[in-house]
Amino acid sequence: MSEAEKDVVSGAVWTEFCDELKKAGEQILRPEAPDDAFTRAEGWRYLTRLTRIALDMYVECNDPDFPTFYRPSHETAKIGADNPDNYYERAQINGNYDYRIRGTRGTVAYLGFVTLAGGYGEDGRNVSTGALDTATGLSVEPDGSIEVILSRQPQPGNWLPINEHSNTVLVRQTFLDRDKESIAELSIERIDAGARPKPLDAETLQNNFRAATAFVNGTARLFADWSESYLAKPNELPPSDQALCQAVGGDPNIFYYHSYFELAEDEALVVEVEDIPDCENWNLQVDNYWMESLDYRYHKIHVNKHTAQYRPDGSVQIVIADSDPGVPNWLETAAHRKGTLCFRWIGAKDIVHPRAQVKKLKDIQS
Repeated sequence: MSEAEKDVVSGAVWTEFCDELKKAGEQILRPEAPDDAFTRAEGWRYLTRLTRIALDMYVECNDPDFPTFYRPSHETAKIGADNPDNYYERAQINGNYDYRIRGTRGTVAYLGFVTLAGGYGEDGRNVSTGALDTATGLSVEPDGSIEVILSRQPQPGNWLPINEHSNTVLVRQTFLDRDKESIAELSIERIDAGARPKPLDAETLQNNFRAATAFVNGTARLFADWSESYLAKPNELPPSDQALCQAVGGDPNIFYYHSYFELAEDEALVVEVEDIPDCENWNLQVDNYWMESLDYRYHKIHVNKHTAQYRPDGSVQIVIADSDPGVPNWLETAAHRKGTLCFRWIGAKDIVHPRAQVKKLKDIQS
């Protein structure tokens, strides 16, 4: 009997899983993190969400011979300033094999594929190894169908590059208006795979459990580090380190801004964008301290190129406050006095930096 088999039979594999998972709580109790009950409660829930994601990622959908798309970030499981305008899908791959993605294009404004190497549970990085999207040449058949080949060697048609280190394909579908657009329906298969997956064995289970807990710990630590780095400049919206954003899986077409906000009950953060350059899209979202987007199902916590109201000169003002100041482009903080923000330019030809300033609500209303 192998060591893994002994651990499975004795239950040691489960004890190790629970003990490693417990360590993630250290990130919620970091000394710089807010210690109020509201933020802590969201922090503990955040860890349960990361665990759900990790179980899909490394236990249920971790076979690169028989990959399947699942949603790694959605309405009730969120990572690293997840974009409320996005529908995310992910599949596990092996850079030594070729894959085929098939489906229908749908009507979303932007459809993008990236292949990645690394992982938050490995080295904290998720480096792009290939990209293909509607803005840079994704070809669609007259009937609306698409086919994409993932391989190390160039292919005719829609080719998504991979290399020997690639282990993930991530799909971003970006809405301008969720109520009016339909998503692409996609499936993935390894070319020349076997007939069916192998039954679960002890070594696989143990390795998958270890990868899952490493992901939860690594992800919680990574974005707690990010939030800590924003504390020195509250209520501003400076450009992020773009190389760092790309190193953890950011979209190569996006220019990012991240920051921390802290507002009194009678205050608002007013964001001014003086000019909107030619771009695929832009958006601004309100997140909690753990860099989860607030619940966009029930609260207006983000605005984009399509939903914003503009001034006659083309500029835009966005007001972030807990109560409605009665002006256009109000974003709710949904009872959050503290949290983080993310602004994105998507496919912008020029970069215009937004400006942020704290104002009293009564001054805005007047």
